Amino acid sequence: MDRYIINGGNKLNGIVRVDGAKNAILPILASVALTDKQVILHDCPQLSDVNDMLSILKSMGCKIKREGHTIILDPSGINEWRIPDYYVKKIRSSIVILGAVLGRMGKSGITYPGGCEIGQRPIDLHLKGLRKLGVEIDDSYGYLNCTVDTLRGADIHLDYPSVGATENIMLAASKAKGTTVIRNAAKEPEIVDLQDFINAMGGRIGGAGTDTVVIEGVKAFKPVEYRVIPDRIATGTFMVAAAITGGDVFIDNVIESHVQSIIYKLRETGCGVLLQDNGIRVKSIPELKAIDHTKTLPYPGFPSDMQAPLMAMLTRCNGTSIVTENIFENRYKHVPELKKMGANIRVESNTAIIQGVDMLMGARMEATDLRGGAALVIAALDAQGASEIGNINHIDRGYEGLECKLKGLGAKIERIKG
Repeated sequence: MDRYIINGGNKLNGIVRVDGAKNAILPILASVALTDKQVILHDCPQLSDVNDMLSILKSMGCKIKREGHTIILDPSGINEWRIPDYYVKKIRSSIVILGAVLGRMGKSGITYPGGCEIGQRPIDLHLKGLRKLGVEIDDSYGYLNCTVDTLRGADIHLDYPSVGATENIMLAASKAKGTTVIRNAAKEPEIVDLQDFINAMGGRIGGAGTDTVVIEGVKAFKPVEYRVIPDRIATGTFMVAAAITGGDVFIDNVIESHVQSIIYKLRETGCGVLLQDNGIRVKSIPELKAIDHTKTLPYPGFPSDMQAPLMAMLTRCNGTSIVTENIFENRYKHVPELKKMGANIRVESNTAIIQGVDMLMGARMEATDLRGGAALVIAALDAQGASEIGNINHIDRGYEGLECKLKGLGAKIERIKG
């Protein structure tokens, strides 16, 4: 597998543009299965997860043409309701295609999804919501066989504001008869983007971004051309990378309201964060201050996806910082790798106590998941000496050409083919 060689110690300076959001494009691509009309998507990141979702659509009969960051899809030929196990086991977000396929064909077969091993991510809320819409589900032997004669609107209360469950129900309910109400829905910006995309196709959804989403089912959709929102997690990753290296970076293509919780955390360290047209400038200071306590929470709280990148920065902040992971129980796999660099981190249950150190030293490390891998890159950018990071295929799942973007900011980073 490919690996990174990073020689740390260079301040990041310059301009970097953020691509479309991974966590927005995946459910949008899944929703393409709802329609038989042409879909044109702009600002689509070139990521392995996106390629896998496109492969799923292609296996179902969708015709796909890619031109740089634009994808042109012709879903008129979709006629396969079974989702290939190979891709489903690679990409967890594939589960949301279940609702779309049910909305189109009234049946679907899919195995339990895979993805990064960051903890249990049960899909019981997905299945409970679909059953409320009238779907019959046989989940014997780790495989989901789903059928429905007629999807019917329902009043659904989620026990937890699950992003995936909210998306899956939205997709299926878009073709259901009557009105569906999702209560305690996830509020993430990606939910709003999915609503806006479906509405651009002729759907009737309201309330995304609040805890109550209302879906009026429609019979058919129209052709659509749409631009995906920028990636707030990639934005946050470049923000903390600029901060830890003492850099001065302008991050272009940013929706400021989507990254407010990250902005607040960086300002707590004393780092300068300036809001400018369509972007954010991060100007670091010589000595960053520790952050008292960061707790990951559903949006608009601090995102779990930013926990590991933030922790990498905190290893170099003056004083003691505390981080509590409330979303995933197994999301500290990056901690032993950061310790190889000299980081002072102690984990107690779901809380990490980080004592800032004067210097990190280059080390040989392995990325164990997407965001943990990004954290290792961030730490290596500031470390003295050379670092080697293996298994960077994890990083490729969520960051397009990360090494190229960092090189453009002055980092010494090379991708070595495995």
